[in-house]
Amino acid sequence: MSYQSINPFNNQKLKDYPSHTDQDIQNALDTAEKILKSDWIQQVDTRIAVLRKLATNMRAQKAELAKLMTQDMGKLIKQSEGEIETCAKIAEYYADHAKEFLAPVSYETELGEAWVEHHPLGIIMAVEPWNFPFYQLMRVFAPNCAIGNPVVAKHASIVPQCAEAFERLILDAGAPKGVWTNLFISSDQVADIIADPRVQGVALTGSEGAGRAVAGQAGKHVTKSTLELGGNDVFIVLDDADLEKAIKIGCQARVNNTGQVCTAAKRFILHEKIAEQFKTGMIKVFEGLKIGDPLDSETTLGPLSSADALEKLTKQVDKAVENGAKVVTGGKPYEHEGNFYQPTILENISRDNPAWYEEFFGPVAQIYVAKDEDEIVSIANDSNYGLGGVIHSQNIERAKKLASRVETGMIWINWYTDTAPELPFGGIKNSGYGHELSIDGFKEFVQKRLVVVKSPKK
Repeated sequence: MSYQSINPFNNQKLKDYPSHTDQDIQNALDTAEKILKSDWIQQVDTRIAVLRKLATNMRAQKAELAKLMTQDMGKLIKQSEGEIETCAKIAEYYADHAKEFLAPVSYETELGEAWVEHHPLGIIMAVEPWNFPFYQLMRVFAPNCAIGNPVVAKHASIVPQCAEAFERLILDAGAPKGVWTNLFISSDQVADIIADPRVQGVALTGSEGAGRAVAGQAGKHVTKSTLELGGNDVFIVLDDADLEKAIKIGCQARVNNTGQVCTAAKRFILHEKIAEQFKTGMIKVFEGLKIGDPLDSETTLGPLSSADALEKLTKQVDKAVENGAKVVTGGKPYEHEGNFYQPTILENISRDNPAWYEEFFGPVAQIYVAKDEDEIVSIANDSNYGLGGVIHSQNIERAKKLASRVETGMIWINWYTDTAPELPFGGIKNSGYGHELSIDGFKEFVQKRLVVVKSPKK
C-alpha cells in the first residue's frame, strides 16, 4: 500500500512515505507490551497530565495542524481548525473523568461485599479513516490513554502527514514510546496484528467492507471489536418546521466536509406540504456555493479527498440517473484540476434504484416526499444503515415520538447530527456496533474484574 500526501485541490503530490515492515510491526507490539508491564499502568495522574498537555499543544499548533489536514484531504480550513478544537475537548473530557470512570463500582449481593474494578484490557489495534484525520484518532487515543491501553494504529493511506503528526503530538505531551504507535501498513498486515495474541481489542471506523473483514478476523481470534461504519442518514422535515432554519441547517449538514461524513444528512424526507419550498431553498444554497482552494477562507465547497473518490461518486450519480433518478441541480464533476464535484440534488428515486440503499460520500442530496409520518418512517427505516438522523419540527413532543420510531443509533431534533465528548457515538444495522466517546466509549476496552468478599454469615 502506498502512503502519499496528494493535495486534492490540484492533485499535486506533497510527500511519499515508506511502508513499515513486518519487523517494524513486531517491534511496535514488543514496545506496546512493555508499556503494559511498566509503571504507566499504575500512574493515572501521569496519563491525565499527558491528555491535558496534548489538548494544550493541539490548541497552540492549531494553524499548523489544520493546514496539514487540509493539504492531506481537502477539508475547508475553518472546518480543520474546528476539528482541532474538538480533539482538544475530547482529551480534556477524559482527563476530567478518568478517575471517576476507573473507580470501582459496588454491587449489592447477599453473598457479601462485591465490586467491579476497571483495568487495562491490553494492546488495541486502531484502523481509522481519512475524513476526520485527527478527530478519529483522538476518539480512540483519549479513552485508551486514560485506561492505560497502548494503541497501534493504521491510518488511511491518503493522510500520512496527519498520522505522523498525531504520534509526534502524543510523544511531545509526555507519553512514553509505545503508548501510541503509527504504522504505515497494509490490510493484510492489519489482519496479522489482530491475530497476535497480545492484541486484545480492535477499533475500526471505515467502510462496511472493511468492517466485515476486521470483525471476521477479530471474531476468529476472540478479540473484542468495535465498528463505526457507513451511514445513509435521514434529515426529516415536518410540515410545522421552521423552514428557513431547516433549509440552512440541512444544506450545511449535507455539504460539511464536502459531504464526506458518515453522519451527514443524505436522505431528505420532506412532508408533502413543505417539500417544494424546502427544495427551492436547497437549490438556491447549493447553486450559491463557491469552489476553490480549501486553504482560502472564502471557499465554501472544497474538493473530494482524492481522484478515486471523485470517480466513485461520479459513477454512483450516473448509475442512479440511469435507474430513473432525476437531477434537480448539479450532477457532474467540475472542470478543474482538483477533485471537485457539483453540489447535487437527486429526486424521483425508487426502491429498485441502487441509490435508495447506497451511501453517497460527497455533496449529493436525495429528496423524498412523504404524505404523513407513517410514510416518513417507512422510507427512513427502509435502509441497511442506522447511524444518525435528524427531525425538524416546532412541536417538540411530536418530534420526540417520531424519533422513537426511526431505526438509528443517534437522532437529533432541530439540529444536524453532531458530536460531543460526553455523548455516546454509535450505530445499528450495517452501521456497526459498539460506541466511542462518553463513558460508553471508555468502557468498550476496559477489563472489568469482579471481586467478592464472602460474608462469613452466609
